[in-house]
Amino acid sequence: MRRWDAAIILLVMGVSVTVWAFANRPQEAVPWSGLIQGISFSPFGRDASPEAGDAPTSDQIDDDLARLDGLVTRIRTYRAGNEFSAIPGLARRYGFKVTAGAWIDGNAEADATEIAKLVRLANGNGNVDRVLVGNEALLREDVTAAELIDHLKTVRRQVKVPVSTSEPWHVWLAHPELADHVQFIAVHILPYWEGVPVDDAVAYTLDRLDEIRAAFPGKPVVLTEVGWPSGGRIRGAAVPTQVNQARFLRAFLRAAEWRKLDYFVVEAFDQPWKMAMEGGAGAYWGLFDVDRQMKVTFTGPLIPVEGWPRLAAASAYFALLPLLLFFTAARRLAGPGRLVYGGLIQAVAMGAVWAGHVFASHYMTEAGLIVQAGMTLLLAVLVAVLMTEALEAVEVTWSRPLRRAVRPRRRTLPDRAPKVSIHVPICSEPPDMVVKTLRALARLDYPNFEVLVVDNNTRDEALWRPVQACCSHLGPRFRFFHVERLAGFKAGALNFALRRTAPDAEIIGVIDSDYLVAPDWLGALVPMFGDDRVGVVQAPQDYRDGGESAFKRMCFWEYAGFFQCGMVQRNERNAIIQHGTMTLVRRAALARVGGWGEWCICEDAELGLRILAAGYDARYVAESFGRGLTPDSLAAYQKQRFRWAYGAVQIVRRHKRALLGGGPGRLSLGQRFHFIAGWLPWLADAVNLVLTGLALAWTAGLLIWPDRFEYPLSLFLAAALSFVGGKLVKTAWLYRTRMRASWADTLGAAVAGLALSHTVAKAVLAGLITRNRPFLRTPKCQSRPALLRGAAMVWQETILCLLLCGGAVAVALTVGRVEPEALLWSAMLGVLSLPHGAALTLSMINAAPAFGVRPRLGAPAVVRNG
Repeated sequence: MRRWDAAIILLVMGVSVTVWAFANRPQEAVPWSGLIQGISFSPFGRDASPEAGDAPTSDQIDDDLARLDGLVTRIRTYRAGNEFSAIPGLARRYGFKVTAGAWIDGNAEADATEIAKLVRLANGNGNVDRVLVGNEALLREDVTAAELIDHLKTVRRQVKVPVSTSEPWHVWLAHPELADHVQFIAVHILPYWEGVPVDDAVAYTLDRLDEIRAAFPGKPVVLTEVGWPSGGRIRGAAVPTQVNQARFLRAFLRAAEWRKLDYFVVEAFDQPWKMAMEGGAGAYWGLFDVDRQMKVTFTGPLIPVEGWPRLAAASAYFALLPLLLFFTAARRLAGPGRLVYGGLIQAVAMGAVWAGHVFASHYMTEAGLIVQAGMTLLLAVLVAVLMTEALEAVEVTWSRPLRRAVRPRRRTLPDRAPKVSIHVPICSEPPDMVVKTLRALARLDYPNFEVLVVDNNTRDEALWRPVQACCSHLGPRFRFFHVERLAGFKAGALNFALRRTAPDAEIIGVIDSDYLVAPDWLGALVPMFGDDRVGVVQAPQDYRDGGESAFKRMCFWEYAGFFQCGMVQRNERNAIIQHGTMTLVRRAALARVGGWGEWCICEDAELGLRILAAGYDARYVAESFGRGLTPDSLAAYQKQRFRWAYGAVQIVRRHKRALLGGGPGRLSLGQRFHFIAGWLPWLADAVNLVLTGLALAWTAGLLIWPDRFEYPLSLFLAAALSFVGGKLVKTAWLYRTRMRASWADTLGAAVAGLALSHTVAKAVLAGLITRNRPFLRTPKCQSRPALLRGAAMVWQETILCLLLCGGAVAVALTVGRVEPEALLWSAMLGVLSLPHGAALTLSMINAAPAFGVRPRLGAPAVVRNG
């Protein structure tokens, strides 16, 4: 390793530690010492819930009480039945007074039983000094005020200790009649639920307390619940964190001591079961976590994550091996590129460690756990895609001079120029277009070639007869074959031509039926086969009609990104994707690997992979030697990309051993990287579609059952948004700096690419569950679609776009004002809608000429790279 590499590693790790330290810098807060007067006591463990009929054992209750010894003077309970009846007796051992409660839920029989047990507790335990009949029963609307008053009367007749019921402050103000039937006001004041910032929360609590005292003069007032959660949703300006919990409690306890308040802090232990009733925050009110570890410190500075040095060390540890591998493999990358990508590796390691910490420190419902686990897997795929895309951007920008870049020059051909057999497969193509292609081939200034035109599966004789006549007119070099029925898709036609190729032909050329080749195509590229290692020479797919409409211009630039950046970088590692047009193949290599694969609808890329695995070299020339036609409609554009993506999945499934480093032949590490990484973005599109479905289902849950559905961790939402932002930045960077595209063309290419996301996703998912799909030819020279037909082409994308946008608006309007996390969720729904909105936009642009919109466009030009 070079010294500069070591310096970069130390630098990025140092920045990482600095970020951890800054985020967890100590925060000063007023200290407090003493005994907490009272605390709410619910002794349920991690997987226990009273809603499921669970009850702690006497030993568990005793252990929990022992943890409170020396910390509090009294406890408050919520239930009187089952093992809870043992609490007063156990509490007596520690000198705790008990304010005993009965749970009232509107079930007459169960309520009567609970009240009877409460009466027995109050009369049988001298340390029970108050009782509470119901907890927020009116707030939940389990009972009416009249029913609750009847319960209060029943208990007051049978016990000698003061009796009340516990409700939030606003419920007391709404039902002042309750005060006539209680001996003290038991009130909950929880400023978190009302969106009050933590710095104002104590003052808010005291103001509400004074309001209650003013409303019920002469009645003692007990704060039966007061506190702040350490986790859960943000509500308005109320942010639930461990630091804020400690700040609130320190300040409140000082104020309570000064004002001699009667209070119970909620609560002793975190209670995950409450998430089902109160949402995420319901689990996090304890002084102790669910594992009975103390969360709150009452003296000294407050640190957001106490164990942050371990997390910082873990971030460096998990980044070290990837950094070492990267610097070993990227020796030709200039310093700035090494620094940028090294920093990105360290950032991803930090994010992964932080995600693990957050994930481990959150309580989750079963549904929430499934969703978060699923999102973690999906996010891992997105991060992998982001890293591969970032590597491409870094290499394109900061690679030292390309070693394998080819600038073809017309060389003096040997006396016996290698014979080239050019194969042109056609199927139901417009004859005028094919004739132009053949005439361009006739103008090749290469002395030794033949052209085989194979028309397959064309039923309309009027389409192939003019092509046959043209071949006859052009002379014996041009041979025409018409086959009524030919299996094997395009590969079947190419194998048919291969069997009829002149015996002395050494090079096989393939072009699509719409390509007009340059006269020097063969003269410039065939000499590369003078190196016996060369099996393929590939020129770019290029297009001549990008200036005809805004739609075609957008498609032109979307194609150009891959052929002028991606293929150039793949060429450096001998890992190019062979394409079915503008390609030249050594015949011996083609024969050695068994010809074109008729099982695959992407026969060109599949053949290229086998040729590379056989040990041949593939050369890419980033200079155009032929130009074809872009699809005329979005439907044709989608069909072409569906075929490419579905074929890629076919190839991965068939050649997975070779791609993973096994099987016959050997692909290099760089070749395997580029083939896998090159198709990862298509897998990401499939992941995005799955994520879209999950997001829509989860949004419905958030709107219909807001207390039962939590927003996925903000960390995951932010990461997903960062992924989209990263892709857009990468596209803009490469198009602007390497291809010299205008901002308009850069945006157009981005919209065109996004518009294909849904199609690609369907293709990938189809490829994972099926093995064979029909070959989808890309029709050319069609009329443009009308407006309604254009919209019909993207009806699925339109529906998804409307659902996502509607969900984003609904979430923002219903809960966005109260819970800022809802706005983040709305933003993610908006981002998920972008590909679908892009498809609708592109369909309208495609249809624009059909209803009178005629853009004035010149032919686009790409600044050639490499």
